[in-house]
Amino acid sequence: MTVANSSTLTKEVRSRGTSSKKKPYPKNCTFSKTDWDAIAPFWYPIAFSKDVKTEPIGTMLLDQRLVVWRTSPSPDSQLCVANDICIHRGVPLSMGHVENEQIICKYHGFHYSASGQCTRIPANPEAKIPARLCLQTYPVKEAYGLIWTTLRGDESTPLPAFPEWEENDYQPILPDSVDVDAAAGRQMEGFLDVAHFAWVHAESFGDRNNPVVPSYSVTPTAYGLKADYISNVSNFPKGFQHRAPKDFQWLRAFEVFLPFTALLRVHFPEGGRLCILNAASPVSARQTRVFCPIARNFDKDQPLEPVYEFNYQIFNEDKEIVEAQYPEDLPLDLRVETHIEADQTSIAYRKGLTKLGLSQLYTA
Repeated sequence: MTVANSSTLTKEVRSRGTSSKKKPYPKNCTFSKTDWDAIAPFWYPIAFSKDVKTEPIGTMLLDQRLVVWRTSPSPDSQLCVANDICIHRGVPLSMGHVENEQIICKYHGFHYSASGQCTRIPANPEAKIPARLCLQTYPVKEAYGLIWTTLRGDESTPLPAFPEWEENDYQPILPDSVDVDAAAGRQMEGFLDVAHFAWVHAESFGDRNNPVVPSYSVTPTAYGLKADYISNVSNFPKGFQHRAPKDFQWLRAFEVFLPFTALLRVHFPEGGRLCILNAASPVSARQTRVFCPIARNFDKDQPLEPVYEFNYQIFNEDKEIVEAQYPEDLPLDLRVETHIEADQTSIAYRKGLTKLGLSQLYTA
């Protein structure tokens, strides 16, 4: 798997407690095994960096229950991700606490190190602890204000590139995540779609009187695709449309990192850039948590509340549509749905997912 190089943008920690042996699938997995195998090697965000401290946090990715924690409050502490279960009696470790760099189960106080190995059994302190009493842990990276992990990948694979996040000319903005009761493929395709602006986003920035989609190009890449879309549809909110010069041509440059991440760079007047990373994290086959880090090089002295409100408005407009789509899964067989010229990005995206090995009628 090859994606754009972002190694300088991430804080990496070594994978702990893992082995080359193929791991079992999550209990009650909502994905087919072949589809789970196809998407499990990629990186997905599972939490915000600011929320992960020494208090364990429970979350879920691809139907796998996970716990994430830091070993100590110090800046050089280890960041850990593991299955959210104490191997002794099945209690979630996210109910426990961290002490002396150990995560401790709430039920019987079993201690686990950052490597996942059990180090202490309080009820039998002299007992020899078997090596198999070890948590399943995963590689973890920290970037763009988010915690990322992969369930079957390795840490040598870089994350989707978002260089503007750390550039001095850009202001990093981190809205709350958005939960969508829909497949990640459907949400991603909605983010890439340019023909819905006039209809779905008529209240935020679109114009019902300007629905035409000019021709645009799509270019395959080693990690996904790129699409440059130019039109006169303003990206300013309704109350600020006057800020766009007359006849200004807006460039929206999409960069897709398969399977479920895309970076949109919107070119504003006077050299302004708005960069939006749409990172869809599949909680399950029908549930998606969308993380959306933003970076901009204009209006940096303005309050951020309007930015958050505008972002949530757009995502809620999309959410209503995506949650209503049927079939719920994104059909990769192009004969299942009808396509128009404006769907070039969607078609290329579906072909890319097919090449990953996802089934024709189903993807998360």
